[in-house]
Amino acid sequence: MSADAAIQTPEPDSSRTAVRVPEPDWVRHAIVWHVMPLGAVGAPALRPEGDPDDASTPAGAIAGEHRLRRLIAWLDRLVDLGCNVLLLGPVFDSMSHGYDTLDYHRVDPRLGTNDDLTDLIAAAHEKGVRVVLDGVFNHTGLDYPAFAGLASTGPDSPEAAMYRLTWADDAAGWTPGTAPADYARFEGQDWLPELDHGSDAVAELVTEVMTTWCERGVDGWRLDAAYAVDPGFWTRVLPRVRERFPEVYVLGEVIHGDYAAIVRASGMNAVTQYELWQSVWHSLAEANFYELDWTLQRGAELLDTFIPYTFVGNHDTSRIASQVGDPRLAGHALALLMTLPGTPAIYYGDEEGWQAVKEERLGGDDAIRPELPASPAELGDAGAGARHLHQELIALRRRLPWLHDASYETLHLDNTVMALRVREREGAAWDVPEGTPREVVLVLSLEETEVWLPSAGHHEVLSAAHDLPHPRPERDGVVLPPLGWAVLG
Repeated sequence: MSADAAIQTPEPDSSRTAVRVPEPDWVRHAIVWHVMPLGAVGAPALRPEGDPDDASTPAGAIAGEHRLRRLIAWLDRLVDLGCNVLLLGPVFDSMSHGYDTLDYHRVDPRLGTNDDLTDLIAAAHEKGVRVVLDGVFNHTGLDYPAFAGLASTGPDSPEAAMYRLTWADDAAGWTPGTAPADYARFEGQDWLPELDHGSDAVAELVTEVMTTWCERGVDGWRLDAAYAVDPGFWTRVLPRVRERFPEVYVLGEVIHGDYAAIVRASGMNAVTQYELWQSVWHSLAEANFYELDWTLQRGAELLDTFIPYTFVGNHDTSRIASQVGDPRLAGHALALLMTLPGTPAIYYGDEEGWQAVKEERLGGDDAIRPELPASPAELGDAGAGARHLHQELIALRRRLPWLHDASYETLHLDNTVMALRVREREGAAWDVPEGTPREVVLVLSLEETEVWLPSAGHHEVLSAAHDLPHPRPERDGVVLPPLGWAVLG
């Protein structure tokens, strides 16, 4: 999918009375660090041919390298940032980028073994870090055994029932050796045959995969390409998973559509709020806070139904420091992410201020899925400024946990300036120490000169750009420096 495409979302159905979908209690305090393992550990771009159990073959030799264990050394960095959830991109055996699965029960030999993954999960849990896996259940890889063997198993086989196929002859006329004439492809990609989500066999497969890995310690699932799956499919899967693992967190990748309706129909806890991602970077890049304000009005309605999964960068998008045009504006984006309601996620490397642009070509994701050094110590000080700002804003988020489902209102709005009041939602039951602020004001400026903004009398600087003078109080507002922002209490 191309996340950089324009997002058009229909108006939600206001005729229904919204009831918020529950989420596991631990998610209320979750802050995610999102990693693409195949890129982060420097795995080869393609899975080599051979037997992963035989060290004499290319696949076996690669499996012997146990690359996935390199991420254990990064758990302290995750905790040091203030995060407490590790979201792993695809880890299962696949053909190339991880989204073309070959075996849901085996870790990709380029990453290592199943024991490497379970040891990573155990090490994370020892540090109080939950682990969420990427579940690619809309499609498989072309070489997935059930699909690759269709010429032998035929149209009446259980394997054929798992896919959306067209056969040249009906079942009675089929002869062994005849492959399907055609099949449904995910977004037109020949190597990604789509599963048939009306099939009981597919529901059984997905349920079994999710529960098996939950037994091994997995705390949650990101459902890849959930926008392409009938939401009703998940009602045949998730209740059975939750019956055994009631604390599992399930979020769906949904780019466009009626987010609230999809959550209600599927039983997922949340979906990815791509609409917010787009409006954040685009408003900053184009100096148009009216776009952001429009999205925030829509987002307020979503909170009646569910708490969205929020982000300003991920494995399918250009780096936020590149998208905003001026890297100095990446701090504005982070301030929005950490003060707006949702379950926020940091994409690995953004905390270092990395820049990269996604390109629509073969290998166009490589730059945004780079290799990490063997340990955080090897990063040096180049990204220290961005890292310290992440730590400060994440710490503020932890101090004000009510931001998770906060309400907000716009105090002032123009193309290049914005003041947003964010407050604890009425009736929310957040247990915080006495004296903890119950509302903050976020002020943002894209002006190249000083600008005054109202702050409803809030003057205490809780966080602000580190390389600029602090805003100074003036009347019931503050004067921001050029290209400034601040969170005020």
